[in-house]
Amino acid sequence: MSNSSQTVAPPACLAQPTAGNPEEIPAFICVSSTLRRLLVQAEITAPRLRFATIEGDAGTGKHLLAQTLHRHSDHPHLPFRRRDAREWLANEADIAALKGTLLLDRTDLLSALGQNLLLNFLRTLQSDPAQTSRFLLLVSTHTSLRQMAGRGEFLPDLAFRLSAARFTLPPLREHREDIAPIAQALIDRICRHYQQPTAVLAPGVLSRLLQHNWPGNVRELASVLESAILDSTNGTIRLSDLALHDVSDPASLTVPIPPIRRPSSPETSGDLSLDAAILRHIQSVLELNHGNKLRAARQLNISRSTLYRLLAGEPVATPKRPTS
Repeated sequence: MSNSSQTVAPPACLAQPTAGNPEEIPAFICVSSTLRRLLVQAEITAPRLRFATIEGDAGTGKHLLAQTLHRHSDHPHLPFRRRDAREWLANEADIAALKGTLLLDRTDLLSALGQNLLLNFLRTLQSDPAQTSRFLLLVSTHTSLRQMAGRGEFLPDLAFRLSAARFTLPPLREHREDIAPIAQALIDRICRHYQQPTAVLAPGVLSRLLQHNWPGNVRELASVLESAILDSTNGTIRLSDLALHDVSDPASLTVPIPPIRRPSSPETSGDLSLDAAILRHIQSVLELNHGNKLRAARQLNISRSTLYRLLAGEPVATPKRPTS
């Protein structure tokens, strides 16, 4: 067997897409014992839940776990909605319209007024059990609401009502055995999105993924893999395609970016060549994207490697002038 490339082992446990939703939903992968226990807890308790809190750092999969809870609830055929907690309380809170599952994001950011509004809302719901029939309220937070209550930052009554049922998602670095199957699932989904054959990992790439600390969790992994797939050639992701930086080394977080100047007009730039005009346009797009080369390359409809070559001064191939 050739060792020129490798694929990641397929995930051992994947959730199915939400019923009635035509859009593809990423699978909840639970290879590690930590996530397996969490998923079993979700499947067992979901049919009886009416309120629950999902805690975890950004990018750990809180939205995906909320969809899993909805899928195993007693109303999977009803709508699943996701709203910012602050905006929903200000504009949409209507008990009469509650059906299905509602996920309120970033509940930990609620002001004192917002906390009181949500507490009154819960009291009204709990005073009339008929109101909570076929309805599940989920709140997501980056910080433990109980710990916030202990520090005087959150209403204790509200914190304990919301977190009577609580699901805590660990950061990706604490269940590294899930990195390989999650990466493979992401590669499959990204390649399907771009309508290209499934990419494979060159030797050493999987080891690098396993070594990284992933401060941005699964969201960071998805971003790194999407960027690598767009930059890869011949369907193989190589180490050079991975935009990874070790957060333990501050110097590695500094990526040299060419100086970005305000685009000047051809009349004032002094150089009217096509190469100079293209470089001015690239610098303008980079400035609009605050130096983000991946987004700039996408807007320019070129690969990131081509963008780097152009920024390095590589001339643009131009057609020969017709001879007269």
